Amino acid sequence: MQDVIILGTGNVAEHLFKAFSSKDSVQVTQVYGRNSESLKKFSAYTETCSDPKTIKDAAIYIIAVNDMAIAPVSKLLSNKKGIIVHTSGAISIDDIASKNAGIFYPLQTFTKGKTLDFKSIPICIEAKQKSDLIELNKLASSMSDHVHEITSEQRKKLHLAAVFSNNFTNHLYQISKDLCKDSGLSFSLLKPLIKETADKVQYIPPKDAQTGPARRGDKKSIESHLNLLKNKKQTELYILFSEAITKMYEEKL
Repeated sequence: MQDVIILGTGNVAEHLFKAFSSKDSVQVTQVYGRNSESLKKFSAYTETCSDPKTIKDAAIYIIAVNDMAIAPVSKLLSNKKGIIVHTSGAISIDDIASKNAGIFYPLQTFTKGKTLDFKSIPICIEAKQKSDLIELNKLASSMSDHVHEITSEQRKKLHLAAVFSNNFTNHLYQISKDLCKDSGLSFSLLKPLIKETADKVQYIPPKDAQTGPARRGDKKSIESHLNLLKNKKQTELYILFSEAITKMYEEKL
């Protein structure tokens, strides 16, 4: 059995705790957090602490905090011999001041209160020591069917791609919702379209799945849409995306 200590009490920490708790091969022996109130959701199931001096020994320490806090939190473990990993997609492995540093990056968006099936979530791992990589692979494989050994540079590029496909896309959903609201329409009208778009890229390359006025060179529709937009930022985004799509397919038009 692998004994794990989680440092952090946010969304990622909570999701990992729940996922590990359902596995016989993993035991979360402690959760560390600065805020005693935030620790209450864990205290009924395992030992908790808010004093760094009381952090126990463990085989693996998982730092699941915001990116800016990773380096200082890792320093709290300077006297520990276990593997020390963080869960960030953007921060280097070198931000952890330990020869046993590693990465345990679950590539997913985490929402408070929403249960996720970790079996389908890619977990990207990295370690400075080969023996540590074996242990991280074992831990990741206990919860996911999609474990990938990648470098820090690859992970940063993957995180960048995730920002485009998740964060920016979600922002566009909000713009769509605002446009619907301005016209007295329900955003739910777009949900079947959103679902079909997401489903389609599971089996068709995004470039082949592209549709719309810019894809087919429909300048009349584009001009009509621009006349409807009253928000300067929305207009700029519409032009930016339309020009990018047009350029990608202009040889086929």
